[in-house]
Amino acid sequence: MNRVIIAFCAAATLVACGQVEKNDTTSMEEKVVKGPVAEKIAKEMTIHGDTRVDDYFWMRLSDEQKNADVADDQTQNVLDYLNAENSYRESEMKDTEEFQENLYNEIVGRIKKTDESVPSKVDGYWYYTRYEEGKEYPFFCRKKESIEAEEEVMLDVPAMAEGYEYYQVGGRSVSPDNSMMVYGVDTVSRREYTLYVKNLETGELYADVIPKTTGGATWANDNKTLLYTKKDPVTLRSSQIYKHVLGTDSSEDQMIYEEKDETFSCFVYKTKSKKYLIIGSVATESAEYSFLDADNPNGEFKMIQPRVNGLEYSVAHYQNDFYIVTNKDAKNFKLVKAPISAPGMDQWKDVIEHRDDVLLEGIEIFKDYLVIEERKNGLTELHITTWDGNTDYYMEFQDPAYTSYTGYNPEFDTKTLRYGYSSMTTPNSTYDFQMDSKERELLKQQEVMDPTFAPENYISERLMAKATDGTLVPISLVYQKGTKLDGNNPLLLYGYGSYGASMDPYFSSVRLSLLNRGFVYAIAHIRGGQEMGRHWYEDGKKLNKINTFTDFIDCGDFLVQQGYTSPDHMYAMGGSAGGLLMGAIINMKPELWNGVVAAVPFVDVVSTMLDETIPLTTGEFDEWGNPKDEEYYNYIKSYSPYDNVTAQDYPNLLITTGYWDSQVQYWEPAKWCAKLREVKTDNNQLFMYCNMEAGHGGASGRFRRFRETAMEYAFILRLEGITK
Repeated sequence: MNRVIIAFCAAATLVACGQVEKNDTTSMEEKVVKGPVAEKIAKEMTIHGDTRVDDYFWMRLSDEQKNADVADDQTQNVLDYLNAENSYRESEMKDTEEFQENLYNEIVGRIKKTDESVPSKVDGYWYYTRYEEGKEYPFFCRKKESIEAEEEVMLDVPAMAEGYEYYQVGGRSVSPDNSMMVYGVDTVSRREYTLYVKNLETGELYADVIPKTTGGATWANDNKTLLYTKKDPVTLRSSQIYKHVLGTDSSEDQMIYEEKDETFSCFVYKTKSKKYLIIGSVATESAEYSFLDADNPNGEFKMIQPRVNGLEYSVAHYQNDFYIVTNKDAKNFKLVKAPISAPGMDQWKDVIEHRDDVLLEGIEIFKDYLVIEERKNGLTELHITTWDGNTDYYMEFQDPAYTSYTGYNPEFDTKTLRYGYSSMTTPNSTYDFQMDSKERELLKQQEVMDPTFAPENYISERLMAKATDGTLVPISLVYQKGTKLDGNNPLLLYGYGSYGASMDPYFSSVRLSLLNRGFVYAIAHIRGGQEMGRHWYEDGKKLNKINTFTDFIDCGDFLVQQGYTSPDHMYAMGGSAGGLLMGAIINMKPELWNGVVAAVPFVDVVSTMLDETIPLTTGEFDEWGNPKDEEYYNYIKSYSPYDNVTAQDYPNLLITTGYWDSQVQYWEPAKWCAKLREVKTDNNQLFMYCNMEAGHGGASGRFRRFRETAMEYAFILRLEGITK
């Protein structure tokens, strides 16, 4: 039986078309159902004495079903539904096809086609990435000693990607003697990489092929031993670390570490000093590291500090000590050091003490200098000091809202700091900064290939909105000079608010397509991120998660009150956990938004967090809580978008997903779309786009992903009556 009916029905025939009858509380105005109507097959799920009914559970396919050569009936029904949604969206947005093409050309037209990165010197070679016009993928290159030397193309990815719909090169690592490179390739978009080893001197691709990895590998100092991480085949958790010796079959590789705790994921790296191999295993709220002399890859790893619930730390090496960024007795983190001979927590000595108003985010170690990445009042700062303490200062930046960060700094014995800088009006810029003289050199600024663009033509502001509980929430926004802020102009509000990920103010040439058409673009720095310090994250996770959603709504209300827009002209966008945000806000206050774009949205939170076979679930208990605990179950259920769809008017909605997404499985947005179409009481647009060839990050390649951006922008702009 086909479980999809393409429907265009009036209210009188809703039941025949698979649409439920309207709730008695809704108006008598007839609702028109447009789009694929999926069959309902009730599946009851009971826990803690509570029963939920999922009418669209049948849309979930196993990996085996998705990868089968011949589709079974269920798989075919799912494919029929996804393709029907794609056909419906394409049909309903057909009048925007030319506009989408123009937007796409406009967006990619601002990108320099033949371009290359700023070279970085490592062990006598200058490494860089370059692009050629007309090609989707990069060339990874190097030159020996001088930037004027002959180019060596290490990887010709345009040639490698021929014949693949999706192609992604993962971590690349050159051997200590500079003669070989290991790299990963993903051709499915499931973030499972196969490792290959290439001889950079002869071009030979070795027989060493290692499947099902996380994408990168670390060389020991003997130029023949590789350490790499494998994923659990079901959950895709990074769970095992193996040792591979060149010239041997990967089936003979020795497992040197296994993380059996399903809430932890493991990884391996080499310290900047190149002295030690480090194995790390981390959960959201805990960490553990061990070390081994990189000259002796067959030795035994030694523990630095065993895991303790709630203790987070990370490790770097300098001289005779490990330098450790930790939250031990320090909510906003501090820097300690411990002797390599006895690195346990009882030996930790403060180097930079905890500060209530400053979040210590990371460090960069040099021979004479220590660079500290800090965050204060929601803005990033770079703090530079010498080991002897005679020099201590902060770098100065001018924009009211900006982001700064240390770049790639592989060299140890140097006084030059490579850093990046961007703001809402300043294109991404790469600088070399002399830490002794404080001189800075702009090496490269993102070129916007539009002769009409100039940073001074745009205005950036930083506002503070008062949340429901009185907390002040930062908002960064940008608009074109001359835009009338009379409450009638359109505004797109972006948000994320999870995992402690800070959404810093940054430049995007893509959003110029909105700004130049009168839009205001705003980022809400809501709780769940870490913009205002560690407490900002903790106040937006687990049993405080609803703060994330109310903060975003309060930011929207504030922007309306201040005359930047109105509900008839306000739009919201977020992806992944930001898609969860979108689902929550349209349930909680649908009338505030005219349109919403939810990209790869995590919307079926209860069911996903109850299923430990789904990738990422077990590692996320410290983020959302484990619903097997009744308190967390009830709390998560109170905001889970799929569980809280109700008979009310919703804004216009565009949902995007990827069939091969391993992070937010396609069935979450698909079920959500089906339920919304069944239950909502309005005639607003509801579209879903499923990329049948891609995963969580969308299409691969340099430009193809902007096809989806053009579609999203066309969806929003058409709602404003803008079609060119």
